Amino acid sequence: MPAAAAAAEPTTEHAAAEPQDFAEKLEAIPFDDSRVVKYPDPVLRQVAVEIAPARLVGLQPLIDEMGEIMQSAHGVGLAAPQVGQSIRLFVYDVGDGIQTLVNPVLLKKKGEQIEPEEGCLSIPGLRGVVKRASEITVKALDRTGRPTRFRAFDFEARVIQHELDHLNGVLFIDHADPATLHMVGDGDDERDDAAPAE
Repeated sequence: MPAAAAAAEPTTEHAAAEPQDFAEKLEAIPFDDSRVVKYPDPVLRQVAVEIAPARLVGLQPLIDEMGEIMQSAHGVGLAAPQVGQSIRLFVYDVGDGIQTLVNPVLLKKKGEQIEPEEGCLSIPGLRGVVKRASEITVKALDRTGRPTRFRAFDFEARVIQHELDHLNGVLFIDHADPATLHMVGDGDDERDDAAPAE
């Protein structure tokens, strides 16, 4: 779709569920992150390629699988490079059901947030503080190829920015304050306060 047509789409606002409520929901799902590509796999450092809308029909099984992998790994976001596919696509769920963004573009950002700490399914157990915009405007295609444009705030904005980084070969460790990076184990009390990984 031409850029002018996508830009003409009305901007909607997304309101996400509370991160703590969603974390409790994830705890009920048996944990399995075995299908997530782990750092330092080279695919995680590649700039992903744009997807032609005509390809989306054939990508539906991958999109469904990515949602399943994300949930079983107790994540809130998963980019295609994290399953070995260097294409501009990610799924996320911040409590309102699984959303899919294809060829996403960050149009505007403002504000600042540093909490909660970020983690990444591709770097299990590592957490750190990353400064992100607190409000963003994004345009993309949904899983059917329909253009969408919306504003996201706070936790949802954080998740989207994290996943967009994956599509550009950037990991959260590249933005994190190095002094805040730390490992979180299963018995660590800090795990209860942290957001799910992306």
